[in-house]
Amino acid sequence: MINIDEPYDETEHMEENPTIYSRKAIWGFSILFSPIFGAVLLMEDLKDIGKKKAANTVLILSIVYTIVTYIIVNIPEESISALTIGCNFVGGYALSEHFFKLYIPQGENYPKKKIWKPLIISIIITLPLVLAVIYSLNMED
Repeated sequence: MINIDEPYDETEHMEENPTIYSRKAIWGFSILFSPIFGAVLLMEDLKDIGKKKAANTVLILSIVYTIVTYIIVNIPEESISALTIGCNFVGGYALSEHFFKLYIPQGENYPKKKIWKPLIISIIITLPLVLAVIYSLNMED
């Protein structure tokens, strides 16, 4: 039973210390790939600690953010890579510094997951897209 006179300590109620991805991993995936990749990592973390509603909220918001980013980046006639990186930076910041801290305030107390599996998956997803863009640019010349 929770005593309302004492502050709630989330670490006492962790289910056998589940492992989660770190804030830095979420930030990095968001910048290098896209905020949707960082959101998937954060969503998995939230599900692992039993916050399924928050996990769905983060995923939905990241999908909306990705759509808005796509629209913003495609407004200029010429592609501006700095705009894409800037949007990824802002999305990663929101995920790692706002949502992570909001939903997992004791996140530093959890053991950290290795990033190799999501990194390989992200590369497998992203590489064909990058190659298709390069190929299409070469076809225009």
